[in-house]
Amino acid sequence: MSKIKPSKGAPYARILGVGGYRPTRVVPNEVILETIDSSDEWIRSRSGIVTRHWASDEETVAAMSIEASGKAIADAGIDPGQIGAVVVSTVSHFKQTPAVATEIAHKIGAGKPAAFDISAGCAGFGYGLTLAKGMVVEGSAEYVLVIGVERLSDLTDLEDRATAFLFGDGAGAVVVGPSQEPAIGPTVWGSEGDKSETIKQTVAWNDLHIGDVSKLPLDSKGEVKFPAITQEGQAVFRWAVFEMAKVAQQALDAAGIAPEDLDVFIPHQANMRIIDSMVKTLKLPEHVTVARDIESTGNTSAASIPLAMERLLATGQAKSGDTALVIGFGAGLVYAATVVTLP
Repeated sequence: MSKIKPSKGAPYARILGVGGYRPTRVVPNEVILETIDSSDEWIRSRSGIVTRHWASDEETVAAMSIEASGKAIADAGIDPGQIGAVVVSTVSHFKQTPAVATEIAHKIGAGKPAAFDISAGCAGFGYGLTLAKGMVVEGSAEYVLVIGVERLSDLTDLEDRATAFLFGDGAGAVVVGPSQEPAIGPTVWGSEGDKSETIKQTVAWNDLHIGDVSKLPLDSKGEVKFPAITQEGQAVFRWAVFEMAKVAQQALDAAGIAPEDLDVFIPHQANMRIIDSMVKTLKLPEHVTVARDIESTGNTSAASIPLAMERLLATGQAKSGDTALVIGFGAGLVYAATVVTLP
């Protein structure tokens, strides 16, 4: 017989508050066209993106996260000192160690919570939300702060016609806490590592130290390019359109929710055509509000779902208590989908 005492957490978990931060600089497609041979019409038709936000030197990964977190904590109606864990999903914090979560936890006044970063690309928010739910139910933290944050402008090759227009910066955060009823459904998540080359960083950090410029990509001026995100657009598009609708349906089934029971659909803001295709494949009724934040925010990877959630609630397109399907997918290739009750 085990001598270990059972854990005592909440019966269920829910999202209690949400906050977002978008950098002040708004970048229209015209700026992108200064470095690639394309057109505004082509960018809009291919991606749905009209503008995106790019961070200034002061709008660091930590600074944006702190702003979004403050809003989420206030929205949840708790004190920062009640936060028992901080989970940050990002691929654009350039210090290998320490985790940026520790800096954020300190600066928001959270005391001494568990704090760590995860790298799960555009599915990172879903991964973090799942971890947070487990902590609340298991009892290792009563309230968990989950942050998705990116400065993808730092990882954008402005001469790459396939990706230069895609990426934006920003931070989104939610507070997950105890609930007396189910408000975060089972997560359907996974990875397809055989497709990991379809979205990747062009150059590993340690490659910059090899000293042989001939092995590194060069820009139009003959200078070594900083590592950037690249992707095989058509392969990623096909995978997202055909496979992620299946995952979304699995998440609905796992939660016992039919499409007509949904109020809101918040997919990762990767591409407007992907979003529209998923809506069609899932046969979502017209009453379901669909997040299309990509038009003015671009692809912000791990930040895209909480940013879209925050905007829908702030604009009244969604309301507290609505049932929402969320799904993230990206580099890895990884994915995570679940059904939640909006805060």
